[in-house]
Amino acid sequence: MKKRQNVTIKGTKEGLVLQLDDHCSYDELKKELDEKLSTNLRTQEEGQLLAVKVNVGNRFLSDDQREDLKNLIRQKKNLVVDDIESNVITKEEAKRLKAIDEVVTVSKIIRSGQVLEVPGDLLLIGDVNPGGTVMAGGNIFIMGALKGIAHAGRFGNDEAIIAASSMKPTQLRISDCLNRAPDIVQEKEKHEMECAYIDEDRKISVDRLQALIHLRPNLTRLEGGH
Repeated sequence: MKKRQNVTIKGTKEGLVLQLDDHCSYDELKKELDEKLSTNLRTQEEGQLLAVKVNVGNRFLSDDQREDLKNLIRQKKNLVVDDIESNVITKEEAKRLKAIDEVVTVSKIIRSGQVLEVPGDLLLIGDVNPGGTVMAGGNIFIMGALKGIAHAGRFGNDEAIIAASSMKPTQLRISDCLNRAPDIVQEKEKHEMECAYIDEDRKISVDRLQALIHLRPNLTRLEGGH
C-alpha cells in the first residue's frame, strides 16, 4: 500500500508552493516537510533565492506553529517564506473581519474634541463640528455638515471615499493621503452632496456625489442603477 503524502511541492514561476495535508499530526507533517525540502533542494543553484508559499488547508496553526514552520523552511538554503495560508481562522479574526465589512450607523453631533472611530464603514446622521474627528477603516458617509476632520480607509484602503451633505472640512485624509481645507473649500456656497476620493495622481479630489457611479462602481452591492 502506497504511503499517503503529507507534503506536496510544486514549482511555479514565482517560486515553490507547499501543499500540506490537514489530516496528519503536526509532528508528522513537520518531519516530512523537513525531509522533502532537503531532498528537493539538492539540485538548487547556489545563491538563487526561492519564494515559498505554504497552504495548510483546513488545519489551524497557532502563532508558535507558524513561526516553527517558517524557521524550518528558512533553515534550508535560499528559501524565503512568502506566505502561510489556512482556511481556518480564529473567532477573534472572524469578528474583526466581520466588523471591517459592517456599516456602523451613528446619529449624533461630533463636537470639538470628540473622536468617533469605527473599523468598517461609517454612516453619520449629524454634523462634525470644527475640532471634531471621525475615522473609519472603510468609507465615511455624513448626512450633515463636515466641518472637522475625516479620515477614511485608515488601514490603507485607497478605494475608500468620504461623502458629506456639506463638505467644509478642516482636514481630509484617505489612507495615507492628506488634504487640508484651503485646497478643498470653494468660494461659492455648495448645495449638493460631495465626495472626496484618491485620484490617479494620488491626491484627494472632491466631486459631486453622482460622480461615484463612475469613480467607484463597486461601492454598492446591488447591480444596475446606472
